[in-house]
Amino acid sequence: MKNLFEAATAKEVKDRIARLGPNSQRQWGKMTPAQAMAHCSVAMEWALGDSNPGRMFVGRIFGPIAKSQVLKDEKPMGKNMPTAKALVMKDDHNLSKECQRLAGLVERFSAGGPQKCTRNPHTFFGPLTPEEWAALMYKHVDHHLRQFGV
Repeated sequence: MKNLFEAATAKEVKDRIARLGPNSQRQWGKMTPAQAMAHCSVAMEWALGDSNPGRMFVGRIFGPIAKSQVLKDEKPMGKNMPTAKALVMKDDHNLSKECQRLAGLVERFSAGGPQKCTRNPHTFFGPLTPEEWAALMYKHVDHHLRQFGV
């Protein structure tokens, strides 16, 4: 399974981020390209341990089951999946700045490797190994890049 600890995968993701533009057409969902990149950056900050949101009650119940489904294979994340409130972006964002921010976080996560990955639990999925974080972050960013045809 692809993950962001792989240098080639991190490069692929950064190249795709660079191709995202203000005219990229949304295939599903409600976010703009800039909001989606800001959304992904916040999740990457969780994976890096820059912030640590508390566990969601519903995640304590359904998180382990959802985690086993999301991380079981290469299948991309489904469209219109629920979003944690902390990841909902409603304000306007600058696309160029958000793309740079996310590309920098992907680079930092990839370069840091497993030893720099958070040991905090995911707000919904719960405890994750560094390898699970790396696969989840790839799938999440991939999901939002595909959302805009990139």
